[in-house]
Amino acid sequence: MSGVRTCYVNPAMADETAPKPQRQYDEKPTRRMVDLDPAGLISRKAPDQAKRQFLNYSFYKLDPAFRRLPKEELEAAKAEFAQVCEHWAERGEGFILRTYSLVGLRAEVDFMLWRASFDVQDFQAMQREINRTVLAGYLTQPYSFLSMQKRSIYVDRFNPEGEGVHLRPGEGSYLFVYPFVKTRAWYNLSPQARQGMMDEHIYVSAPFTGVTLNTSYSYGIDDQEFVVAFDSNYPQEFVDLVQRLRFTEASLYTLRDTPMFTCVKKGIREALDDLA
Repeated sequence: MSGVRTCYVNPAMADETAPKPQRQYDEKPTRRMVDLDPAGLISRKAPDQAKRQFLNYSFYKLDPAFRRLPKEELEAAKAEFAQVCEHWAERGEGFILRTYSLVGLRAEVDFMLWRASFDVQDFQAMQREINRTVLAGYLTQPYSFLSMQKRSIYVDRFNPEGEGVHLRPGEGSYLFVYPFVKTRAWYNLSPQARQGMMDEHIYVSAPFTGVTLNTSYSYGIDDQEFVVAFDSNYPQEFVDLVQRLRFTEASLYTLRDTPMFTCVKKGIREALDDLA
């Protein structure tokens, strides 16, 4: 046995060519926080043709000549206009109407109609009825913003449903409305950079629970890119929120966010009584 050499083989080294059992791996379901192909150049995203809500913010200004009408004519004209609005407010079929007064708060507008519908032609039909009233002959429309509900691409990490999916109109005593446009440089940023800035924006906004945001989209259907509407019972909280957002990085990419409107929620008859 003296000439025999005994070799011990490390089992871990034995037959490395032998097939090894496959490791079981189940990927945890997660939500993508960043849309890496927002232009759809790579994924060739199919167009979304599902029904969405249109939104319209119509601001009206009264001609002072209306206030010089005899009182009976003046009251009859207000009642006629109110009946049109009340009829549409009770219409149902997905149509929503909220009315607001801006008398004494903004020089160039007196009241606002906030309308939502799945059919944009409903806005035309209601306006047609308004145009046939006596009061309409004394009204101008300095501003009218058209937009559409759409899921935000930035908030899935914080809200699985996504901001912008469910419209909650007119819950607060005040509505703060303004058109919003981003700079072209914003769209030239990487998706990750934009997401990071919006994460900061959302994080900064989180403590302001007394303010509800309704953001809608106007790409291609009106001059602005978004219409931003904040519902709240606390104007002081909204002022502090906007001030704090000025210090975020995303605010550097704001091209326009005016005019800004402070709207007080009132029934249509009360809003008309503010006029005359």
